[in-house]
Amino acid sequence: MARDRNSNSSRRKTEAMDSKFKKRVSILDQESITYVDYKDLNLLRRFMSERAKIRGQQVTGNSAKQQRDIARAIRVAREMGLLPYAVRQITQRTKSRRPEREGTLRLPDSTPLERTDPNIDPYAAEAMAEAVAEAIVAEIVEEIVVEEIVEEIVEEIVEEIVEEIVEEIVAESEST
Repeated sequence: MARDRNSNSSRRKTEAMDSKFKKRVSILDQESITYVDYKDLNLLRRFMSERAKIRGQQVTGNSAKQQRDIARAIRVAREMGLLPYAVRQITQRTKSRRPEREGTLRLPDSTPLERTDPNIDPYAAEAMAEAVAEAIVAEIVEEIVVEEIVEEIVEEIVEEIVEEIVEEIVAESEST
């Protein structure tokens, strides 16, 4: 009798648990997709987290074969450069877990630099980054100016050539 009571109660517990948790249906089954192509980036991104990690079977509802196919397609797409391996975290945490020591300075990329380190001057690094950015902007502007000057020179040369041709035609027509 003791067995009967335990078996009934365990049966009720499993039935209650089944009704609480609904099994997820795979996107592949919903859209009746049989072949997962590595070039179908929209489909593959649905199986990736914001940080570009492959989501698990429990989350997506895929079968084992579907999960293998998805993982293989994502790996191939990453290898081809179509999908990222990892995504940088854009926002920074405001509260750190460990208290910072005195003498530590953080740059915008949150890399700590020691102020006592004689080889690294964070202010010089910032000035160098600004100088590099200004140089890049100057180079781009210079390329644009050069392109405009070349276009103007080409237009002048074309106009001169057309004028010479017209003068030759007029001279030939007057001589005949």
